[in-house]
Amino acid sequence: MSIHRLVFAALLLAPAPITPGLAQPYGQSQAQSAQLDRLFSQLSASTDAQAARTIANDIWQIWIQPDDPVLAARVAEIMTTGGFAGPASQLPLIDRLIADYPDYAEGWNMRATAHFLNGAYEKSLADIVETLTREPRHFGALSGRALIYQAQGKRELALEAITEALDIHPFLAERALFPELGPPPIRS
Repeated sequence: MSIHRLVFAALLLAPAPITPGLAQPYGQSQAQSAQLDRLFSQLSASTDAQAARTIANDIWQIWIQPDDPVLAARVAEIMTTGGFAGPASQLPLIDRLIADYPDYAEGWNMRATAHFLNGAYEKSLADIVETLTREPRHFGALSGRALIYQAQGKRELALEAITEALDIHPFLAERALFPELGPPPIRS
Protein backbone atom coordinates (compact mmCIF):
# COMPACT_ATOMS: atom_id res chain seq x y z
CA MET A 1 0.00 0.00 0.00
CA SER A 2 1.41 3.38 -0.94
CA ILE A 3 1.98 6.17 1.52
CA HIS A 4 -0.75 8.22 -0.17
CA ARG A 5 -3.33 5.53 0.49
CA LEU A 6 -2.23 5.24 4.13
CA VAL A 7 -2.55 9.00 4.64
CA PHE A 8 -5.92 8.99 2.90
CA ALA A 9 -7.15 6.08 5.04
CA ALA A 10 -5.94 7.79 8.20
CA LEU A 11 -7.77 10.96 7.26
CA LEU A 12 -10.98 9.03 6.64
CA LEU A 13 -10.77 7.28 10.00
CA ALA A 14 -9.77 10.35 12.00
CA PRO A 15 -12.52 12.11 13.92
CA ALA A 16 -13.76 15.24 12.23
CA PRO A 17 -12.39 18.42 13.78
CA ILE A 18 -14.82 20.80 15.40
CA THR A 19 -15.24 23.61 12.98
CA PRO A 20 -15.73 27.09 14.38
CA GLY A 21 -18.63 28.85 12.80
CA LEU A 22 -21.15 26.06 13.20
CA ALA A 23 -24.28 27.02 15.07
CA GLN A 24 -24.07 26.30 18.77
CA PRO A 25 -27.16 25.65 20.83
CA TYR A 26 -27.83 28.35 23.38
CA GLY A 27 -30.22 28.33 26.25
CA GLN A 28 -30.14 30.27 29.47
CA SER A 29 -29.44 28.30 32.58
CA GLN A 30 -32.33 27.62 34.91
CA ALA A 31 -30.75 30.00 37.41
CA GLN A 32 -30.54 32.85 34.89
CA SER A 33 -34.07 32.17 33.63
CA ALA A 34 -35.45 32.21 37.18
CA GLN A 35 -33.51 35.37 37.96
CA LEU A 36 -34.85 37.07 34.82
CA ASP A 37 -38.42 36.06 35.67
CA ARG A 38 -38.02 37.56 39.14
CA LEU A 39 -36.42 40.75 37.81
CA PHE A 40 -39.07 41.25 35.12
CA SER A 41 -41.78 40.85 37.75
CA GLN A 42 -40.08 43.47 39.91
CA LEU A 43 -39.53 45.78 36.93
CA SER A 44 -43.15 45.85 35.83
CA ALA A 45 -44.18 46.58 39.44
CA SER A 46 -41.55 49.30 39.99
CA THR A 47 -42.71 52.33 41.90
CA ASP A 48 -39.99 54.78 40.90
CA ALA A 49 -37.57 55.46 38.08
CA GLN A 50 -34.40 54.80 40.07
CA ALA A 51 -35.56 51.36 41.23
CA ALA A 52 -36.65 50.52 37.67
CA ARG A 53 -33.27 51.59 36.27
CA THR A 54 -31.44 49.40 38.78
CA ILE A 55 -33.59 46.39 37.93
CA ALA A 56 -33.29 47.04 34.20
CA ASN A 57 -29.49 47.23 34.56
CA ASP A 58 -29.54 43.84 36.31
CA ILE A 59 -31.53 42.42 33.39
CA TRP A 60 -29.08 43.88 30.87
CA GLN A 61 -26.19 42.30 32.78
CA ILE A 62 -27.75 38.86 32.42
CA TRP A 63 -28.44 39.46 28.75
CA ILE A 64 -24.86 40.53 27.98
CA GLN A 65 -23.15 38.05 30.31
CA PRO A 66 -24.53 34.65 29.33
CA ASP A 67 -23.56 31.52 31.23
CA ASP A 68 -21.70 30.07 28.23
CA PRO A 69 -18.09 31.28 28.75
CA VAL A 70 -17.21 31.24 25.04
CA LEU A 71 -20.30 33.23 24.14
CA ALA A 72 -19.72 35.61 27.06
CA ALA A 73 -16.14 36.25 25.89
CA ARG A 74 -17.31 36.98 22.36
CA VAL A 75 -20.00 39.38 23.57
CA ALA A 76 -17.45 41.12 25.79
CA GLU A 77 -15.10 41.45 22.81
CA ILE A 78 -17.84 43.03 20.70
CA MET A 79 -18.77 45.42 23.45
CA THR A 80 -15.22 46.49 24.32
CA THR A 81 -13.62 46.69 20.86
CA GLY A 82 -16.28 48.98 19.40
CA GLY A 83 -14.94 52.02 21.21
CA PHE A 84 -16.85 55.21 20.54
CA ALA A 85 -18.34 53.74 17.37
CA GLY A 86 -20.07 51.08 19.44
CA PRO A 87 -21.88 48.17 17.83
CA ALA A 88 -22.10 49.90 14.44
CA SER A 89 -18.40 49.19 13.89
CA GLN A 90 -18.73 45.59 15.03
CA LEU A 91 -21.15 44.23 12.42
CA PRO A 92 -18.79 41.50 11.14
CA LEU A 93 -18.25 40.19 14.68
CA ILE A 94 -21.96 40.41 15.46
CA ASP A 95 -22.84 38.61 12.22
CA ARG A 96 -20.48 35.76 13.15
CA LEU A 97 -21.90 35.66 16.69
CA ILE A 98 -25.44 35.28 15.32
CA ALA A 99 -24.31 32.60 12.86
CA ASP A 100 -22.68 30.69 15.70
CA TYR A 101 -25.37 31.32 18.34
CA PRO A 102 -28.65 31.91 16.46
CA ASP A 103 -30.74 31.31 19.61
CA TYR A 104 -29.02 34.09 21.59
CA ALA A 105 -31.51 36.99 21.66
CA GLU A 106 -28.99 39.65 22.60
CA GLY A 107 -26.88 38.90 19.52
CA TRP A 108 -29.87 39.84 17.37
CA ASN A 109 -30.48 42.92 19.49
CA MET A 110 -26.86 44.04 19.14
CA ARG A 111 -27.15 43.75 15.37
CA ALA A 112 -30.51 45.58 15.42
CA THR A 113 -28.78 48.38 17.33
CA ALA A 114 -25.89 48.47 14.86
CA HIS A 115 -28.29 48.67 11.91
CA PHE A 116 -30.28 51.39 13.69
CA LEU A 117 -27.12 53.44 14.25
CA ASN A 118 -26.24 53.00 10.57
CA GLY A 119 -29.72 54.17 9.53
CA ALA A 120 -30.64 50.74 8.12
CA TYR A 121 -34.07 50.77 9.74
CA GLU A 122 -35.63 47.87 7.85
CA LYS A 123 -32.69 45.61 8.71
CA SER A 124 -32.95 46.75 12.30
CA LEU A 125 -36.69 45.99 12.38
CA ALA A 126 -36.02 42.49 11.01
CA ASP A 127 -33.46 41.85 13.75
CA ILE A 128 -35.86 43.22 16.36
CA VAL A 129 -38.37 40.58 15.28
CA GLU A 130 -35.70 37.93 15.79
CA THR A 131 -34.81 39.36 19.20
CA LEU A 132 -38.42 39.35 20.33
CA THR A 133 -38.97 35.83 19.04
CA ARG A 134 -36.26 34.70 21.46
CA GLU A 135 -37.01 37.16 24.31
CA PRO A 136 -40.50 38.69 24.07
CA ARG A 137 -39.83 40.83 27.16
CA HIS A 138 -36.90 42.65 25.54
CA PHE A 139 -37.89 46.21 26.38
CA GLY A 140 -34.78 47.52 24.59
CA ALA A 141 -35.85 45.94 21.30
CA LEU A 142 -39.43 47.17 21.76
CA SER A 143 -38.33 50.72 22.50
CA GLY A 144 -35.93 50.54 19.55
CA ARG A 145 -38.86 49.54 17.34
CA ALA A 146 -40.78 52.56 18.65
CA LEU A 147 -37.86 54.88 17.83
CA ILE A 148 -37.61 53.51 14.30
CA TYR A 149 -41.33 53.90 13.66
CA GLN A 150 -41.16 57.40 15.11
CA ALA A 151 -38.28 58.27 12.74
CA GLN A 152 -40.26 56.83 9.83
CA GLY A 153 -43.29 58.95 10.68
CA LYS A 154 -45.37 55.91 11.67
CA ARG A 155 -46.74 57.39 14.88
CA GLU A 156 -49.45 54.77 15.55
CA LEU A 157 -46.98 51.90 15.19
CA ALA A 158 -44.52 53.79 17.38
CA LEU A 159 -47.19 54.21 20.06
CA GLU A 160 -48.02 50.50 19.94
CA ALA A 161 -44.36 49.52 20.30
CA ILE A 162 -43.63 51.94 23.14
CA THR A 163 -46.80 50.86 24.95
CA GLU A 164 -45.62 47.24 24.77
CA ALA A 165 -42.22 48.29 26.09
CA LEU A 166 -43.75 50.34 28.90
CA ASP A 167 -45.88 47.39 29.99
CA ILE A 168 -42.58 45.68 30.76
CA HIS A 169 -40.52 48.69 31.88
CA PRO A 170 -42.85 51.56 32.89
CA PHE A 171 -40.01 54.05 33.41
CA LEU A 172 -38.25 53.90 30.05
CA ALA A 173 -36.77 57.27 29.10
CA GLU A 174 -38.34 56.94 25.63
CA ARG A 175 -41.74 57.57 27.26
CA ALA A 176 -40.88 61.28 27.09
CA LEU A 177 -41.14 61.14 23.28
CA PHE A 178 -44.82 60.25 23.64
CA PRO A 179 -46.38 62.95 25.82
CA GLU A 180 -49.88 61.62 25.15
CA LEU A 181 -48.97 58.61 27.32
CA GLY A 182 -48.52 60.81 30.36
CA PRO A 183 -46.23 60.06 33.28
CA PRO A 184 -45.53 56.54 34.58
CA PRO A 185 -48.24 55.12 36.79
CA ILE A 186 -48.01 55.90 40.48
CA ARG A 187 -47.79 52.72 42.49
CA SER A 188 -47.31 52.10 46.15
